[in-house]
Amino acid sequence: MQIFRCALLRFESDGTAVYEEDGLLAVAADADGVRRVKAAGGWSALSAGYAGLPVNHLPGRIIAPGFIDLHIHYPQTDVIGSPADGLLPWLENYTFPHESRFCDGDYAAQVASFFMDELLRNGVSTAFTFCTSHPGSVDALMSEAQARGMRMVAGKVLQDRHSPDGVRDQTEQSLIDTEALIRRWHGRGRLGYAITPRFAPTSSDAQLRGAGELADRYRDVWIQSHVAENHDEIRWVRELHPAARSYLSVYDDFGLMRERSVYAHCIHFDGEDRALMRDRGAAAAVCPTSNLFLSSGYFDFAKADAAGFGYGLASDVGGGTSFSPFRTMLEAYYVGREGHSKQGQSLSPGTLWWLHTAGAARAAGLEGVVGNLQPGCEADFVILHPQATPLIARRTAQARSLDELLFAMIVLGDDRLIERTVIA
Repeated sequence: MQIFRCALLRFESDGTAVYEEDGLLAVAADADGVRRVKAAGGWSALSAGYAGLPVNHLPGRIIAPGFIDLHIHYPQTDVIGSPADGLLPWLENYTFPHESRFCDGDYAAQVASFFMDELLRNGVSTAFTFCTSHPGSVDALMSEAQARGMRMVAGKVLQDRHSPDGVRDQTEQSLIDTEALIRRWHGRGRLGYAITPRFAPTSSDAQLRGAGELADRYRDVWIQSHVAENHDEIRWVRELHPAARSYLSVYDDFGLMRERSVYAHCIHFDGEDRALMRDRGAAAAVCPTSNLFLSSGYFDFAKADAAGFGYGLASDVGGGTSFSPFRTMLEAYYVGREGHSKQGQSLSPGTLWWLHTAGAARAAGLEGVVGNLQPGCEADFVILHPQATPLIARRTAQARSLDELLFAMIVLGDDRLIERTVIA
């Protein structure tokens, strides 16, 4: 049993942030070896129940849930910050050439190790990750995640057409490889597999159909892809699938929309698309730094809420411009203001934080497992140091409310604010 005493941030089931200035977090390992939260709350209310146990007292620090990144590409770590005119040129000029290098298992392992270091340095304890079309890229990432005890959901990219040599796979073999990877990694420790078509234009009908059949056969795996990111991509999908009602419905037609499906971007939707997301239990991974960088558009938070489908925040590295959840939350705030009414704040600081932790977990089917510090949750958390820089220290010391404190850290925070990331 470990007892921590410091400020504590967690969330109620409705997304309300709960903050204890003098908090207690009790953590202990279960029979499976995973450490879970046993108690969380005010020190004065709970400490008597743990009298006599050693206490990790962290004055001036805040313990908060580890961040969840709902959409990230580990093979694109080294193309972050590459200039491009838009999504499709960026893929052609940077992404595909670099991903071809992941046929080399040693190279994939080296990038996977750096990628994990960068996630943890930025406070990200769970990530939904695209690998490349090479099965070895999945093995490299999953092996690294398992060695660190991280909760990771990842999958081999499926792309059997409209892709260059070096990243294009073969339809039948890609599905055989995917099933083998599911059996090898899904449910092993804290690992989960995601069936991962890159996006509809780069998968043939046969590959999408096969992916849907696998999704039906393995109901507890995840599905992840991209949808409705920019207008050029949407026009391309319309040419390739003229009978489909919309880009999103292409995935539905092939059985790739259900609970545990996470679609990145979801920008250019109509009402029927939003209703389909809700009815199928699918979730959106909102990627504001990527969408602004590539001029893709603005996710409409208000219409998503009105339709009632789930979503959470994501970095989308390397199209996204930072591993930092603070950067992602800040740019989601910008997108919310620009994409809604332009009449003031649309997303509160507590909501932004929830969307990168417990809200993301709920959207992805992991509520009560990660993303929060309520009893029973796996004990992934970050120790925040609000005095990490002179400016953060000065600003947070003047915060008059929880919203002011959280927003100051969102606006001014980076990896220096993360003193430590603790993995369950």
